[in-house]
Amino acid sequence: MKAIIIGATGATGKDLVDLLLQDTAFDKISVFVRRPLEVSDPMIETHIVDFKQIDAWKSRIQGDVLFSCLGTTLKAAGSQEAQWKVDYDYQFDFAKAASENGVETLVLMSSKGADPNSSMFYMKMKGKLEEAVKLLAFKNTIIVRPPSLIRKNSDRWGEKLGVSALKLVNKIGLMRSMAPMSTEAVAKAMLTCGLHMKGQQVVESRELRKLAGV
Repeated sequence: MKAIIIGATGATGKDLVDLLLQDTAFDKISVFVRRPLEVSDPMIETHIVDFKQIDAWKSRIQGDVLFSCLGTTLKAAGSQEAQWKVDYDYQFDFAKAASENGVETLVLMSSKGADPNSSMFYMKMKGKLEEAVKLLAFKNTIIVRPPSLIRKNSDRWGEKLGVSALKLVNKIGLMRSMAPMSTEAVAKAMLTCGLHMKGQQVVESRELRKLAGV
């Protein structure tokens, strides 16, 4: 099988690449990135692309399972409009091209609380993307909704504080559904979803933990 990944240079994407390299179900990994990967392996087929110019390379989106975990932060993007372009436009355009090219399965990393009617920009954006990809012609559309992520060596201070606070309340038995997950665990669950889940499914954090064995 051939896996396709966008967002492979992000925290979850990096962990997913590592897992795919160890999984015998896959013999090729096709990554579409804006900058080179830190890892090199004969299994990896790297495409350095400009996501705004998809017509120039969309014919290269070929494979069996698309893992979509592209994303940025509002701070890094600089504006809501710029974040929408990365988190929504690029992911939707890529998924649409993949479905048109005959890729059968999409595994999309969304977010806990995603809701197209939310008053919160981020949750609304994620919910709108979920709605849009469900209308594409994939045989299997699997949407995973992880809670806050624990990234290795994260330099995002707001994220660190949020994760620390959630860890604290979880110690006293509160908000268990919001307990943070490591990016490794989310990647492991996504891989399992891509291999075994069928149809259209939304996988919430509790089931993600079971799939990841955490």
